[in-house]
Amino acid sequence: MENWQATLSVLIFVGVIIIITTEWIHFTIIAFLGALILVFTNILTLPEAIGYIAKSHGTLALFFGVMVLVRAFEPTKIFDYLGTQMVLLAKGEGRRLLLGIVAITTPICAVLPNATTVMLLAPLIPPIAEEIGVNFIPLLILLVLVANSSGLLTIVGDPATFIVGDAVNLSFLDYLQRLSLGGLIAVFVITATLPIFFRKIWRTKLETLDYLPHPHINHPRVLALGGIIFALVLFFFAFGEYLPLKVSPAASALLGAALALLLSHQSKIDTVHNILRDVDWSTLIFFMSIFVLIGGLEKTGVIGNLSAILAFILGKNIFLGSLSLVFIIGILSSLIPNIPLVVAMVPLLQKYVVNIGLAPSVILQPDFQGQYPPEILPLFYAMMFGATLGGNGTLVGASSNIVAAGIAEQHGRKISFHTFLHYGAPITMLQLTAASIFLIVRFLI
Repeated sequence: MENWQATLSVLIFVGVIIIITTEWIHFTIIAFLGALILVFTNILTLPEAIGYIAKSHGTLALFFGVMVLVRAFEPTKIFDYLGTQMVLLAKGEGRRLLLGIVAITTPICAVLPNATTVMLLAPLIPPIAEEIGVNFIPLLILLVLVANSSGLLTIVGDPATFIVGDAVNLSFLDYLQRLSLGGLIAVFVITATLPIFFRKIWRTKLETLDYLPHPHINHPRVLALGGIIFALVLFFFAFGEYLPLKVSPAASALLGAALALLLSHQSKIDTVHNILRDVDWSTLIFFMSIFVLIGGLEKTGVIGNLSAILAFILGKNIFLGSLSLVFIIGILSSLIPNIPLVVAMVPLLQKYVVNIGLAPSVILQPDFQGQYPPEILPLFYAMMFGATLGGNGTLVGASSNIVAAGIAEQHGRKISFHTFLHYGAPITMLQLTAASIFLIVRFLI
């Protein structure tokens, strides 16, 4: 491949990341334009670009399905109800309010993408915080930190986790057995530091809760049927790949979306048009564009060259490589949105383990469904933890952070980069350290 094409691919990718980080242009627009520049300069043909999108169809299908599933049951007001219960359980004490946010956010984010959960729960916090007389900015930041960390509890909880897990053919149950404890540790780190980093609210004795809004659940019968659909989806998440006819998490999510659309249409609680209109198409197009940008780096040989450099630096030292990746990826993910970072790192890491002779070249095939050599998996696990927890470091580290900042501005306050850093940076370093210890004890000793 000609040098100018490789150079242009790198410049486009770096330029897109810089503009996303600085928010000069909307992240979807700049990623879309970057992908199209690759096509119009013939670095990638249009069929090749579509092919790179198709290689990541599992990620796109999973998040589309979950978006539809969640949006279909929005008219039941179940998430409004849960948000209010979070405050009522506090019983007038700041420490209970903080613990309530952790307790309600954690299980939801274990099965729903964190950005989706923040979209649902974050709008409930400012008006409730105003009613009870506390600053809602720290509460929103806590919600985001817990949401991002809880994404490590299951393979479908965070985009970065799913992208890496899908790349190494890790099943839902395999993830639960091997890595969910690491997610629990990450949430525990936040919980243990609440009296330190959120001490003002922790010590607050809240005013009366008598005037809080008390939303009621609408359409209880529809919600009950929705619970059955949701349970069916979770069953296929956990056991679908062990059935005689295998069902992937992506297919499970699409099945749930189709059933939710059917239920909404037949019960007339909402229309199919309204539900599909409200799907976060912007994020899906962003994902597709990033996959094309990474395809440009792969086709022009950039990823192969970077993997050779990585092989030269780390050699075959999986122990050193894994610990290095936790912190390197974690710090990078604090400065660069973790989704494009992970999408770029997965093929680089795959080529690295092939170059050092620890994995066969067949793993580079897009349709490879076999098992990776167990000795190299800690490298990919380290990338999962670094990318997911690193998103807690700064305001631009994860999409859920940006969602929370936008909601704060809608309520007349701003989450500044410095304010988020005050909470996020120290907690992230503690979480990365805890994740490193977990990896050492669980996989590297």
